Amino acid sequence: MRQSWCLGLGLGLLGAALGAQSAEPFASTYQPLPSQPVLIRDATVLLGDGTRIDGGDVLLRDGKVAEVAADIEVDTDVTVIDAKGRWVSPGIIDVHSHLGVYPHPGVIGHQDGNELTAPVTPNVWAEHGVNPQDPGFEAALAGGVTAMLVLPGSANLIGGRGVTLKNVPADTYQAMKFPGAPHALKMACGENPKRVYGSKGQAPSTRMGNVAGYRQAFADAEAYRREWDKYTDAKAAYDKPKRKKGEPPQVPKRDLKLDSLVGVLKGEILVHNHCYRSDEMATMVDVAKEFGFKIAAFHHAVEAYKIADLLAENRICGALWADWWGFKMEALDGIQENIAIVDRVANGCAIVHSDSSEGIQRLNQEAGKAMARGNRMGYAITPERAMRWLTQNPAQAMGIADRTGTLQAGKMADVVIWDRDPFSVYAHADQVFINGALVLDRRHPRQKPHSDFMLGADTEVAP
Repeated sequence: MRQSWCLGLGLGLLGAALGAQSAEPFASTYQPLPSQPVLIRDATVLLGDGTRIDGGDVLLRDGKVAEVAADIEVDTDVTVIDAKGRWVSPGIIDVHSHLGVYPHPGVIGHQDGNELTAPVTPNVWAEHGVNPQDPGFEAALAGGVTAMLVLPGSANLIGGRGVTLKNVPADTYQAMKFPGAPHALKMACGENPKRVYGSKGQAPSTRMGNVAGYRQAFADAEAYRREWDKYTDAKAAYDKPKRKKGEPPQVPKRDLKLDSLVGVLKGEILVHNHCYRSDEMATMVDVAKEFGFKIAAFHHAVEAYKIADLLAENRICGALWADWWGFKMEALDGIQENIAIVDRVANGCAIVHSDSSEGIQRLNQEAGKAMARGNRMGYAITPERAMRWLTQNPAQAMGIADRTGTLQAGKMADVVIWDRDPFSVYAHADQVFINGALVLDRRHPRQKPHSDFMLGADTEVAP
């Protein structure tokens, strides 16, 4: 069963609920790569749920984790990897990425992350701007990242839908799309929307205008939902035997913006809210309560430590940086203990995220920095606890924790073998498995996936 913090969110699409076609638009075509049974033997295993097994084994079979224990016995048809002295973890999951929508190289023709034509654009979907040939995916894989939430940017109050991708080589984004993962809705507080639109002489130009914009958007969505509910009831009554009299009820006009917002109101689309200041996060909690939706995570949230109790009380994760701060006014009050405090206050949900094509390559090191700052405070954060920031907690915020994020029997075999403690600055991902298939082996670099964009750019010389 999905964990409670996933808020019991369904995966049904709004189009079906509104009487539109039942088939999911832009459906995932993801198919796991072929894999063979593998036993990873005698490693320090971090399960991703806050526990560890020293001298543990991990058995991968049919694309799933089959067993995690000490001294697993297997048949001779299983490939055994001796991992003595090495560490094993679930694949890292980045809850805040712009890979694909801001692909390399960083030129204007590649900038597809912000729809700057209106402050409220829930009708746009990040997946429609994803370039699957972005070499950033390959670089992230080398850092142990096996899945990510790709979001629109933060120029708008409501920037559009985000998409969860598996980090596999593909020619289309549909072939990377995590099967059954709920959509996200990207929202943004603070300086970005009011700067972008205020500079154009448009609304919003203040934080007051920001909040008015959110509220009006969801008020419109409520009215739209009532219109469709009224139609659905009238259609059901009309279709009853011996009741058909006159013309059938007229189908309301579909509005793609309001489709997304009604999906949020129904609990089918998860809200991921860019928000720095504690007062603004508290305001957004009240906006969510006014309209009856839930916020899955506040992103960046440099002042989350000030309201860690409020976040825990409302089951809201904090997707945070280890030490980014001071680059604008709303980032001035950041502290390096932020992640540790959010994690420890009322057993909160802390996540280490990137928001960066470079940072995504070393999320393990970012978590190591946050872990060190927490330990200096006396929190005694162990590696097994910190691993939750990179795997279980982002999976929880993204609504996929029932399928990935921890090494448990039946879950996807998304696994990383590290050459040492993954929170060391010297750590490397030796081998990465996605659904049990070996997709990266540092000892055999020519076998790693390459973006078509990078063909001809590989300067490695065979020994």
